[in-house]
Amino acid sequence: MSGTESAFPIDLKKYRKLTLDPSKPQLTAEQRSTLLHNIQLLRDALVLFTATGAARGVSGHTGGAYDTIPEVCILLSLFEASEKYLPIVFDEAGHRVATQYLLSALDGHIPPEHLLHYREANSKLPGHPELGLTPGVKFSSGRLGHMWPMVNGVAMANKEKQEGNDAEAARLAVAQNLNVKLLIDDNDVTIAGHPSQYLKGYDVSKTLEGHGLKVYTVQGEDIDALWAAVAAIVTYDGPAAVVSKRLMAPGVADIEGSTHGHDVIPVKSAIKYLTARGYPTSMSEGILNNIKPASAPYLYIGSTKEVGANRVVFGEAVNLVLDKLSKEEAAEKVMVIDSDLEGSTGLKVIHQKHPEVFVPSGIMERGNFSTAAGFGFDANKFGVFSTFSAFLEMVISEVTMARLNNCNVLSHFSHSGVDEMADNTCHFGVNSFFADNGLSDVQTWMYFPADPLQMVAVIQRVFFERGLRFVFSTRSKVPYILKEDGTKFFGDGYEFVPGKDETIVDGKAGYVVSFGEMLYRSWDAVLRCRQQGLDVGLINKPTLNLVDEQTLRKIGSSPFVLVVESLNQKTGLGSKMGTWLIERQLTPKYGYMGTVKEGCGGLSEQIPYQNLDPQSIIMKIKQLSN
Repeated sequence: MSGTESAFPIDLKKYRKLTLDPSKPQLTAEQRSTLLHNIQLLRDALVLFTATGAARGVSGHTGGAYDTIPEVCILLSLFEASEKYLPIVFDEAGHRVATQYLLSALDGHIPPEHLLHYREANSKLPGHPELGLTPGVKFSSGRLGHMWPMVNGVAMANKEKQEGNDAEAARLAVAQNLNVKLLIDDNDVTIAGHPSQYLKGYDVSKTLEGHGLKVYTVQGEDIDALWAAVAAIVTYDGPAAVVSKRLMAPGVADIEGSTHGHDVIPVKSAIKYLTARGYPTSMSEGILNNIKPASAPYLYIGSTKEVGANRVVFGEAVNLVLDKLSKEEAAEKVMVIDSDLEGSTGLKVIHQKHPEVFVPSGIMERGNFSTAAGFGFDANKFGVFSTFSAFLEMVISEVTMARLNNCNVLSHFSHSGVDEMADNTCHFGVNSFFADNGLSDVQTWMYFPADPLQMVAVIQRVFFERGLRFVFSTRSKVPYILKEDGTKFFGDGYEFVPGKDETIVDGKAGYVVSFGEMLYRSWDAVLRCRQQGLDVGLINKPTLNLVDEQTLRKIGSSPFVLVVESLNQKTGLGSKMGTWLIERQLTPKYGYMGTVKEGCGGLSEQIPYQNLDPQSIIMKIKQLSN
């Protein structure tokens, strides 16, 4: 047997249950030996099954979960010793989800073999833990920074118990003297680099002490020191933390201490590690080399085979604007602030080519957005901010403040919609219209380009416009939209006009309205309907939140209107366009398709799972045309 058909080759039954008494802060030789055995067993298992994510092309995160296995083993030993603890390893970092799946297997909720389907579509092992989806998972982590406040509430509901792990809030825990215990992996690595370099002066231990917590700082790979510190915080009456200093992925040669450890371990590195650990090379090779990325063989019409990443093109388009300025003028006029995601949201190319405007910063979206807004408080200065679309929900109050202060901010929210979102539901960027939360007497601009050429055209046109401008892109790459004659729709001669809808093709039977990554899918569906004699039209709506009166009247006078998007069906364009039509006494048959349910994991599988693939669009078109 090979690949995912293999038995799980690392025997988790070799895990030895251990009880630890926090009143005895010194480990015996037997306790130390058992802990070290358990730590190595679970770390080896974790390297193996997270590497399957690399093999199948769905990424994943190895380093953080690998790091904290010592803390997890200690917590399990405390839970084993007494019922006074709430036996849940709450984890603020959803990217350490591999820990939760490993615990599910240890507890018998899933067979160990199922771990080999890590992050695979429909495996119920998505990129963040989701309560109710995966057997044995006891909480949903959300995105980042959500767990500690929630754990405070759990502690208040279970005042006779104790629990803990890493998160982002403190004052309430101190004020209420909550018995919350935090175990923090201070590995100085993020996706963008090392916080000690780009956030100089920040110290997590000092920060927590400043809030009033009792804090112990130790070397996390020193198991005796780690246990002594954990024993100390557990016996302390009130909120307390252990900060474990360590290199990320200690002992994993190819990724130790590097930003690569934040992501999934490469297959070759996992094989190398496991071989060095004494496992037969054939064992890991037989599994990992026989897992391949899922293919998506559908051949789209109306768009190119060539694809581009709009989230990267955003940064390239900004560079085209900045290239026209002197370095001094650019630094005076523009500030681009990162939220530890420059490699994912397109800002890396700006950092490389125009460092004079670039400010590296941490996972602090609220503060970073407001900083960009403050820079743009001057009418002749422009702040640029970027993060994932899912995190837009976190900055709504700051957006309101920026609007009230007439600030100039260009915000790029990548990873919009659901396409190729292996991190699954909590990372869906589907509530983009929350950004348009101003009153009717102010204007906000929301743009969702359909392909890389349109992204460049949008940025060129709106970069130095005043006010709040939001630009959206997807994690997935998109093809170039073609005209019926085979030339690129947004190529030579195209000019983007804010607020103007674009007719891809006219039709007498009705119209599909779409944008972003759903435009090429809708175009495929429309063309196939037209081949079958159904004269359907297609409208691209790159400015999401403004009514183009001329286009709305045209489509509203046709037999039907169908909005196709990957945003939340409850809050997206489709939830608004029907109202716009009725307000103008336009009454075509109306339908709208959007994201309606929690995700299935995987990459290309997410769109058809939401019934947003071309065949589903065709079915809806035919329903409305009858």
